[in-house]
Amino acid sequence: MRSKGIFLLLLLGTLTAYYVYLPIPDEMEERWKLMATDCFFRSLSHLADLSELLGLKDYMEIMMFITFAEEVVTESDEHVRVTVEVFDGVEVVVYEPGQQGGDGELRRAVIYLHGGGWCLGSARMGPYDLLARQMASKLNAVVVSVEYRRAPEHHFPVPFEDVNRVVRHFIQAQVLAQYTVDPGRIAVAGDSAGGNLAAAVAQQLEQDPEQQVALKAQVLLYPVLQALDLNTPSYQQNQDMPILPKTLMVRFWSQYFSRDKALFHAMMANSHNKLESAGLMKYVNWSVLLPESFREPYTYSAPVAETSDLSHKMAAITDPRASPLLAPDSVLRLLPKTYVLTCEYDVLRDDGIMYVTRLQRAGVDVTHQHYATGFHGAMLFTLWPTEFEIGHRMTDNYIHWLKENL
Repeated sequence: MRSKGIFLLLLLGTLTAYYVYLPIPDEMEERWKLMATDCFFRSLSHLADLSELLGLKDYMEIMMFITFAEEVVTESDEHVRVTVEVFDGVEVVVYEPGQQGGDGELRRAVIYLHGGGWCLGSARMGPYDLLARQMASKLNAVVVSVEYRRAPEHHFPVPFEDVNRVVRHFIQAQVLAQYTVDPGRIAVAGDSAGGNLAAAVAQQLEQDPEQQVALKAQVLLYPVLQALDLNTPSYQQNQDMPILPKTLMVRFWSQYFSRDKALFHAMMANSHNKLESAGLMKYVNWSVLLPESFREPYTYSAPVAETSDLSHKMAAITDPRASPLLAPDSVLRLLPKTYVLTCEYDVLRDDGIMYVTRLQRAGVDVTHQHYATGFHGAMLFTLWPTEFEIGHRMTDNYIHWLKENL
C-alpha cells in the first residue's frame, strides 16, 4: 500500500510538472517562476473555456477573476493623496503627491490607461495602484488613472470615448488649475490595450484645431496597435508564449468589436479583412516596417482581403481609433515626443516596432526601449508572489524617461 501511495505521489508530481512546464527560451529571466505564473493564467483560461462551453458563464466573466483578485483599496498615505472622482461621466482615481497637494508649484501630470485587452483590468489593481503612487511621488506628478468601461459589455468605440472624455475634461484650464498642473507638462500613457487607447487619444487630440492644450509626451508600453495583420513575425514566434498567447489576444480583439464567434475564428485565420482595407495594408507591411533582425526567418504574405459576412464589422477594425497604426503620416507628424516599450517574447512586439518606424519617418522624437528577454505584461509583475526583477527594471526606466522628458 505504501509503495502504491509513493507511486501515486510521484505520478501526480510528474503530471503537475508536465502541466507547469512550458517550453520557453533559455534567455528569458526567472524562467520557472514565469512558468508557474503562466500556469495559473492557463488554468483559469481552461476553466473559462469549459464554463463557456457548458453555457455557465462567458469566457471573460471567468477571466475577470484576475482583476477582482488583484483589486486593492485605493487610499491616501503619507506620500500620496488619493481620491476617486468622476470626469465627464467617467470614474477616475486621482493620485496627488503629498497629503496637502503641494506648495503651489506647477506639477507634471500623467493620464494613465490600464491594460487588459479592453475586457479585463482596473485602475484599482495592486500593480496599477503601485505604479500610480510611484509616478506621483517620484515625478511630483498628478496621476489620473482611468476606469473606462470594458468590453464585451461595451464594444468599441465606448472605451475609447470614455478615455477621450477624461483627457479633454482634465486638460481644461480650470481643472488643471484645480490640480496645480502645468499645461505644458502633460503625458498620456498606457500599457497593452491601454497603450492602444493612449495612442488613439493622442492622435485625435492633436488633430483638433480647437484644442488649446497639447500633450508633451505619449508613453506606449507593449501597445496593441493594429488588427489587420494578426500573423506578423511576433505573432508567429510567440503564439504560445506567456502571458499573452495569440488565441487570447485575438479573443480580446474580436470581443472589443463583437460577441460574434465567427469574427474570432476569422481573425485567428487572418482572413477577416475586407477588400476596401487593401489600401491600408501598407501601414502594417512588416516586410518594410520591421528591421531585418525582426523579420527573419519569416516570409511576408499580405493578409487576405475579400468580401465576407463580416464586412460590416470592418469599419471598426480599420478605424484609427481602434488601430492607431493605420493613421496616415499627416496625423503622425502632429504627435508629441514618444516612448515605446517592446518585449521580444510578445505577440504585440511588431505592432510597437512598426509604429516606432512610422513615427520616426514622420519626424517624431521617439525613444524605443526593447527588452530582449521581456514578455508581455512584465511591468505589472512587481508584487509578491508574482514579482519579477525585469518588471522593476522596466518601471524604473519608464519613470526615468518621464523625469527627463516631461
